Amino acid sequence: MGVARVKYGRLFLSELVGTALLVAIGCSFVVVDFAPQSPIPHLLASAALRRALTGFLFGTTGGLIALSPVGHESGAHINPIVSLAFWLRGTLKFPVTIGYVAAQMAGAVLGTLPLLLWGRLAASVHLAATTMGPLGPVAAVSGEAGATAMLTVGLFVFLGHRRLRRYTPGLFPLLYAFLVWIEAPLSGTSTNPARSFGPALVGGIWRGFWVDVCGPLAGMTLGLLLLRLPGLRTLREDVAKLYHFHRDPSGLLSRPVKTLAGELERAWTGSRHRPD
Repeated sequence: MGVARVKYGRLFLSELVGTALLVAIGCSFVVVDFAPQSPIPHLLASAALRRALTGFLFGTTGGLIALSPVGHESGAHINPIVSLAFWLRGTLKFPVTIGYVAAQMAGAVLGTLPLLLWGRLAASVHLAATTMGPLGPVAAVSGEAGATAMLTVGLFVFLGHRRLRRYTPGLFPLLYAFLVWIEAPLSGTSTNPARSFGPALVGGIWRGFWVDVCGPLAGMTLGLLLLRLPGLRTLREDVAKLYHFHRDPSGLLSRPVKTLAGELERAWTGSRHRPD
């Protein structure tokens, strides 16, 4: 029992640290690139180019965390959507999933606290909170859903191909450069409820936070459904990690997990091929 607690504790602590780093570093790029008092808006006047740059840097931060000791220990999900997707695909056990989500939410809050050191710069962009755009909630939720669906499909396509999976961390810089460039005017491009929760809690900015929960959940669901299409449904990941695939110190991320959906599908497939 004691050894098991240590294993779970190491995983959850790793996710907490990883998510804190993602928010502290990634949201600092938002502050520097968009605060009116920062020199960057004067050097790069195009808001669209600054969105692409910010997305690239945010995605690079996530990719580097996946390569780091955090990724070695816990897989560097650093996003509840990623952990939930692994669970729904049968790769991650439910208790681990719950612990990951809790650790990610706590880590996001801790990661937001250093943003206060930016002072007026951070305050001018509301601690890099993701806020709903002028087109309203329908556009915001749709944007989040579309962006998160792209994240979900892209992630599991890379993880499901043995030749591609080693390059999974490299997916995020380009993907987020595109997503933030095109979608941020709609909702701020969260795709990660934890990333939005930290600034919302610390800054007391809850307007539209539900978009950053409902949109990504809908997008994850859509992405998982798309992965059931012919040509994609055979993709399988062996371990709930974004890198360091052959290293699972806890032994809790690579055990096969049966899911109700998978069992029903296998039963249906077997019944169709069973001779009368």
